[in-house]
Amino acid sequence: MTAERLGVPAFSVMTTRFVSAAEMMSRVLGMPGYAFATIGHPVSSATDDGLAAMARTAIDQGRRLLLRA
Repeated sequence: MTAERLGVPAFSVMTTRFVSAAEMMSRVLGMPGYAFATIGHPVSSATDDGLAAMARTAIDQGRRLLLRA
């Protein structure tokens, strides 16, 4: 969120397990409704192929988030 406040295009990535925490933090930090890319959880035990798929998902979602503004 700091990057966006400075006018730098950016997006955050959150795993499904922490979506509610991320939504709460965005409200606390004064940016309710802040959109972020969401990938599967957990990341730590994902295979290389699984990580590559998560990265593609995050990039696709991030592209949409950055281009909607």
